[in-house]
Amino acid sequence: MNTLYTQEIERVLKAVDCDVPTYRVLAILQEQGVSSVSDIAVHAVGKLSTTTKIVYRMKAEGLVSTETSKTDGRVTMVSLTDAGRAALGRVKDATHGLFERSFDGLTPAKIERLNESLRIVFRNLNGGDHPILDALASDPS
Repeated sequence: MNTLYTQEIERVLKAVDCDVPTYRVLAILQEQGVSSVSDIAVHAVGKLSTTTKIVYRMKAEGLVSTETSKTDGRVTMVSLTDAGRAALGRVKDATHGLFERSFDGLTPAKIERLNESLRIVFRNLNGGDHPILDALASDPS
């Protein structure tokens, strides 16, 4: 399923001059707001070194800006620029149909059961604890 979805998303993103790693970072920043490169890597389930390269490529493209954390000089904080928000809008417009088609015929309850099953598989593959899933489990909303 992941391979098929990735192939389809790559095809759709190519039409708007975007790739999957860029899309992930844009979406994470929209969801989380200003984030450290480390937090982006955790949310993207990626390596820190790879995420750092992606972020700095995106900075060169004008999609994100970076600054040193005010509380820890070792940490790089990343935020969307206006160009990044515009790119994300184009990506959302392009991917909306694929997303809708992917979940056609699934009720909200079925989607929740699917997500719960995937969380269990993710934890099993990840060796147990994971900061994002742990945070979701403790969030009552």
